[in-house]
Amino acid sequence: MYERTLLSNGIRVVTEHIPYVRSATIGLWVKTGARDERPEASGISHFIEHMLFKGTKRRSARRIAEEMDAIGGQLNAFTSKEYTCFYAKVLDTHVALAVDILADMFLNSAFDPAELDKERGVIIEEIKMYEDSPDELAHDELARAVWGNRSLGLNIIGSVETVMGLSREDLISHMASHYGPDRIVVSCAGNVTHRQVVELVEKYFSGLEPAPGGVESPRPIPLYRNVFRTKDTEQLHMCIGLPGLPRNHPDRFALYLVDTILGGGMSSRLFQDLREDRGLVYSTYSYHASYEHSGILVIYAAMSPSNAGVVASLIQDAVRKLVREGPCEEELARGKEQLKGNMLLGLESTSNRMSRLAKMELFDDRLYTEEETLDLINAVTMQDVTKLLHDLVDGVRVSIAVVGPRAEDLKDRIAVEL
Repeated sequence: MYERTLLSNGIRVVTEHIPYVRSATIGLWVKTGARDERPEASGISHFIEHMLFKGTKRRSARRIAEEMDAIGGQLNAFTSKEYTCFYAKVLDTHVALAVDILADMFLNSAFDPAELDKERGVIIEEIKMYEDSPDELAHDELARAVWGNRSLGLNIIGSVETVMGLSREDLISHMASHYGPDRIVVSCAGNVTHRQVVELVEKYFSGLEPAPGGVESPRPIPLYRNVFRTKDTEQLHMCIGLPGLPRNHPDRFALYLVDTILGGGMSSRLFQDLREDRGLVYSTYSYHASYEHSGILVIYAAMSPSNAGVVASLIQDAVRKLVREGPCEEELARGKEQLKGNMLLGLESTSNRMSRLAKMELFDDRLYTEEETLDLINAVTMQDVTKLLHDLVDGVRVSIAVVGPRAEDLKDRIAVEL
């Protein structure tokens, strides 16, 4: 059972009481991320996320870690394109301490200049790590190809240049303008009651005042360009981006099934054709990235450079065939069971339940129970899938991002048209 409370300052509290577990996961979600940043300040949300672990007015970074370790808990955070989350997973007897630590980090972080300079170095090393991961780069370059150097096209961790240019004042100012209570959702799942969570959130966050002057998140504008980036690697990494749907679109479950059938597992069309039947790739898959106002269906494959043109052509053929003929009844039935199984297995974790609840509160029109979600998956018909496929490719523009050896020389050899 889900429960929801809106506090007087705008913070939303959503919970799911699970009495048969001993754990509870509580997350502080802020509706701000890379899409809300200026290009010259790219990476600032991620930098703030790091700094909130580096000490407060009454806790050092070491003490934060020691207090959480002392109760066997887990404390972590992550930044995405549209939100930032700080969360703790603890035994149900330690929820009050978890909220105390999260609140202290969020409300009282010191942003110590010495710690900031050290953490800047850590983030730059993180950027270098991603630069050494061509598969990750291909996905980032695809986002830039689709949305340009703004909004959803911005890299979450920024660049060496932007991170070097961020000052302590920049971080504090950005947090003051983008981390107000109207953007905050506190989500909790586990053996804790809604009343307990609301009382704790009110205790620590009732004094948080709205940010002066509302900040609107920019709407993403798709550009659908191509990016070819040369990198000294053994394989060529290719991402193909097709138009998707916003997170709350009524046809989203039909698209989830299309994604599953096309590249969502070992039985998917792309995996069976490109890897099992032809041996052209080791890794290939698809996924749908849905955002508040936009979405993208991504197809990924890694291959020898000499096979790039063939693989791109085969992916094009696979999509065209799916649009032209649709899936068979067996594929549709298997896809539904795969979607339902993946969801239910994931929900055996209080962390995943907490995340699902928070995302629904942030972006969906309401909170959907597991049973309602299962019903929505089951309700998708073959006609729904066929219509969606034709709607998506009607006048479609496709983006391609390629990272690997002599990638820039492949512009004329790699093309996908639907």
